[in-house]
Amino acid sequence: MAKVEIYTKAFCPYCSRAMKLLSAKDAQVEEFDITMGGPKRAEMLDRSNGRSTVPQIFIDGWHVGGSDELAALEREGKLDALLAA
Repeated sequence: MAKVEIYTKAFCPYCSRAMKLLSAKDAQVEEFDITMGGPKRAEMLDRSNGRSTVPQIFIDGWHVGGSDELAALEREGKLDALLAA
């Protein structure tokens, strides 16, 4: 199973949507809550080339992007293969 990492904030509907999809796929997700900022927010900015919106999602170190990009992978039938790696 692929390593999935997601940076989220409290009360973020896009974060909830992404987590719901990943949960439906039985993905093991490591979630980093950056609501209060701190070093994990700085890490997210560095890993995502400055993208500051949440969620920011990584599968096996590859930057997927946000909730919309994750949903697009699902629509295109590509998400299962990424998660199975």
